[in-house]
Amino acid sequence: MKTRREFIKISTAGVGAAAIGLQALKGKGFKWFPEKFSGDPVSNEDLTPYPTYCEVCFWKCAGYTYVDKKGKIRKIVGNPNDPNSNGRLCPRGTGGIGMYYDEDRLKTPLIRETRKDGSQYFRRASWDEALDKIANKMKEIKEKYGPEAFGFFHHGTPGGHLAHLMKAYGSETDAEPAYAQCRGPRSAAYYATYGSYIGSPECTDIRDTRCLVLIGSHIGENMHNTQVQEMSMAIDQKATIITVDPRFSTPAAKSKYWLPIKPSTDIALLMAWIHVLIYEDIYNKDFVKKYTFGFDQLKEHVKDMTPEWAYGITTIEPDLIRRTAREMAGHAPAVVIHPGRHVVWYGDDTQRERAMGILTGLLGAWGYRGSLYIPEAMEIPKFPQPPYPETKWNWKDLNEGRFPLATMGITTEIIRASVPKYNYKHKVKAWLSAGTNLPLSMPDKPLFKEAVQSIEFFAVIDTMPMEVTGYADVVLPEATYLERYDFIRAAQNRYPSIALRMPAVKPKYESKPAWWIVKQIGERLGLHDYFNYDDYSEVLDWQFKQVGTSLEEMKKIGVKTFPRTSGPLYLDDYENFEFNTNTGKVELYSTEFESAGFNPFPVYKPHPEPPQNFYRLIYGRAPMHTFSRTQNNHNLWDLMKQNTVWVHPSVANLWSLKNGEKVWLKNQDGALTDFSVEVRVTERIRWDSVYMVHGFGHSDKKLTRAYGRGASDEKMITHYAMDPIMGGTGMRVNFVTFLKEDPYKNKKEDKG
Repeated sequence: MKTRREFIKISTAGVGAAAIGLQALKGKGFKWFPEKFSGDPVSNEDLTPYPTYCEVCFWKCAGYTYVDKKGKIRKIVGNPNDPNSNGRLCPRGTGGIGMYYDEDRLKTPLIRETRKDGSQYFRRASWDEALDKIANKMKEIKEKYGPEAFGFFHHGTPGGHLAHLMKAYGSETDAEPAYAQCRGPRSAAYYATYGSYIGSPECTDIRDTRCLVLIGSHIGENMHNTQVQEMSMAIDQKATIITVDPRFSTPAAKSKYWLPIKPSTDIALLMAWIHVLIYEDIYNKDFVKKYTFGFDQLKEHVKDMTPEWAYGITTIEPDLIRRTAREMAGHAPAVVIHPGRHVVWYGDDTQRERAMGILTGLLGAWGYRGSLYIPEAMEIPKFPQPPYPETKWNWKDLNEGRFPLATMGITTEIIRASVPKYNYKHKVKAWLSAGTNLPLSMPDKPLFKEAVQSIEFFAVIDTMPMEVTGYADVVLPEATYLERYDFIRAAQNRYPSIALRMPAVKPKYESKPAWWIVKQIGERLGLHDYFNYDDYSEVLDWQFKQVGTSLEEMKKIGVKTFPRTSGPLYLDDYENFEFNTNTGKVELYSTEFESAGFNPFPVYKPHPEPPQNFYRLIYGRAPMHTFSRTQNNHNLWDLMKQNTVWVHPSVANLWSLKNGEKVWLKNQDGALTDFSVEVRVTERIRWDSVYMVHGFGHSDKKLTRAYGRGASDEKMITHYAMDPIMGGTGMRVNFVTFLKEDPYKNKKEDKG
């Protein structure tokens, strides 16, 4: 029996439709094999530089795209005046050329069709037809249910353009996985504690720190460029590094102390550190007295949370807990307790981030050189447009009183509100998506599949045939960041700066920039006043002139830095400083949490243990890949073609696993990986856990390099723990075991 919307691999086609594959594209201007973009060496004098900022990851480092006289991109290098890159790009940034030259890119708009037998396929469509279909569906949904019933998912700069369209249309039913599936808990925690967000890039003064504390933060593997460079400076300056991680990560190898903590027990360690600082009287008394609220209550709260108590929970020796706490105190306030980025782990993540914020406050490690600095970003004036229409309901209303401290839409709530059986008061009937591969970024894939079958319409904007495109009714091919104008990058840093992204080459195939796509849909919806320009360069030139420069100047320099206007960089330079909290102080005792019905202090609570012969699944990043976006990029694929599963030698012996042996994984709910994965036997992982790099195991054959390479950790994440404070989905609550025999063998034999 066919489902209403079956998953379709983009390479398939149906009766009467042109196949979107090698044979069908012959003679149509398409090329299957990568164009040769290398050639004879050329000097910079023979190349033209075009300013850009990177979209391979979301650090958005500024640089230049160099193009030769034949119109070929030769290299991408960092802009030396950019505070994000300091003139140096990471492997992902330099490998961005591969996004442009990837022969597997989406090349033309596609529309889902259904044959007489009920099976479905994609056919090639013109832009007008595809855009008309989307606009007509948006009109239909608005008329039947109201514009709010059209939900949208977004990330990165294409997502920003989509958000503008949808707000003009009348919907704020939006979410991005970067919140509830990534950094949302730290936003809620640090705002409640300091009255400000950590932001991106994080305001960590690593280059001048004397002590860097990393709690599940993998600098050097996540490749957040500025931080990698500054950590190198800190190492050269003999700074102390303390790494807390069940895995001997890259930064652990550079650390004075590695604390191989039992997964899910971080709060216990943090509270024990706080206990040591207070009861050994080594906290920063001046800072605590002048700037904090709730110290006496905190002292009573942690009275019994001793290192000995924490040892029984974390497996970290009490002496090591004391030594590391004293090390931090000895370097305070020049200490960075790194707040992390992907922090949705166990469902109590906001309280764990609160504990990190409290520890920072006790050390006085906020607003001083070598700690967390006070950042500033340039405010970019909005191009003239009417106000967005008021909505009858938005993403907040979907929460129905839950997650009171959420500050952005929660992805899983929009997905659940799309399924009739959950009986949400406000129902979502259609989706738009840009810049996010939902099936590989969301937990609980069965829920996603159920929701996508329930909605009436789904359109996706992407550069590649990612898994999410296979569920769409309309697929629109977006131009890569090297082929388009985009928003002004206004990054927060020690000093505000702006950066230009402009096209270095014309869009390949029939791809179009996101700004053009949403403008065309907006015009069809009668929203011209929100898109009152012919080319996005007009918007940029107007905005640049409002802040004292111009598009012409920015094309020459790429990046411009401005003096601070909001106040000094460090607290010492303020006569009086008031924090944006209820008390005007750093809230060790959170009045906001208390008023919302939550404990004003973090409390450790045990988490489920793995079943017998199962191991906790931990996942992470690699320096050459971003999420699931880059595995098909031939430049980056060449650096890392597949992931492995890290297994401790004692576990390998128990299972008779050998290094390089291929296994399949099965989780506690019986979910299986689609493909086998090689075992890496290593003492760099605890015996109770296994580790995989996220983003591999792509199942679409159209991704000719990424298909079948390694295993998908996402397939194993069928369970998650919801953070009650802000709605984050803790995803490190799944357990896996090993299958040495191919679980699909019988099915393959049945197919002959």
